[in-house]
Amino acid sequence: MSASSTNGACKVVLASAIAKELLAEVASGLQTRERPPRLYGFLANEDPAARMYADWTAKTCRENGFDFILRKVDREDLEDELRTANVDDEVDGIIVYYPVFGSRRDQTLQWTVSMYKDVEGLSPQLISNMYQNIRFLDPPNNTRKSILPCTPLAVIKILEHLNIYNTFLDYSKRLFGRRITVINRSEVVGRPLAALLANDGAEVYSVDVTGVQQFSRGGGLKKQEHEVRDMDGWGLEQCLPISDVVISGVPGDRYKVPTGLIREGAVCINFSSEKNFNPDIKEKASIYVPAIGKVTIVVLMRNLLRIVQNKPSINGLES
Repeated sequence: MSASSTNGACKVVLASAIAKELLAEVASGLQTRERPPRLYGFLANEDPAARMYADWTAKTCRENGFDFILRKVDREDLEDELRTANVDDEVDGIIVYYPVFGSRRDQTLQWTVSMYKDVEGLSPQLISNMYQNIRFLDPPNNTRKSILPCTPLAVIKILEHLNIYNTFLDYSKRLFGRRITVINRSEVVGRPLAALLANDGAEVYSVDVTGVQQFSRGGGLKKQEHEVRDMDGWGLEQCLPISDVVISGVPGDRYKVPTGLIREGAVCINFSSEKNFNPDIKEKASIYVPAIGKVTIVVLMRNLLRIVQNKPSINGLES
């Protein structure tokens, strides 16, 4: 299958084309390392989807010059295993395949992973940085970029590839003037994505079963970080007709974005494992991205590379 195909006025862009571009950036960064960055994956469940993701991570890492070691552990031992990995100099990055307990205990595990090894960007300080629009770990020097969650960052990299970001504007204003609807407000993807897009200057409508919230930095981007306000009485009927970009990730096979409400020529991106858009989206959208998984896995490797690059050096050697 080609990287993209045209259906009438709509161009279908596959994640593989965007992933290839990012892989070139990663390969270039790898050339400056003395040894391959090493990622430890921790699997503490019997979930077939988690195992599949772990196998996919292993294959992609090894094909692209990274070391990957999968540790299958009992979930009751996982917290201790993570603390050991946090202080092991042989471990550059850590990923945990969730769900482990399927409860709030999973959040405790996320907090246990050192933010200096967290390739998923789920540590409390990294999450706080993301929401507060703090982009570096070492202000005011600003040499060590904060790590962002993989799936939201993958969507941003796709939008950059599609030239939705205006590179003529300053770094943190490149979505100024864009209206974007994000359908899904999960703590894992939807809400972080809405915050990141708003911090980059967009006016974002975050849609969930509980209603619509607007994420923005105010008129003229006056605020450093985004603010959130409830849009009482709003639904997709109000959001979709005014949005340049529609991004959906509802994890259910019954949910479909109503094509008739979408603005003519909008850019539509699906990040759910289910297809959230009907086939007739190709008659309405200018660009349609049906899946993002291949970009997400490259972003994970990119995060690992950044973690290694962020390590402070002593006398020219990594500490």
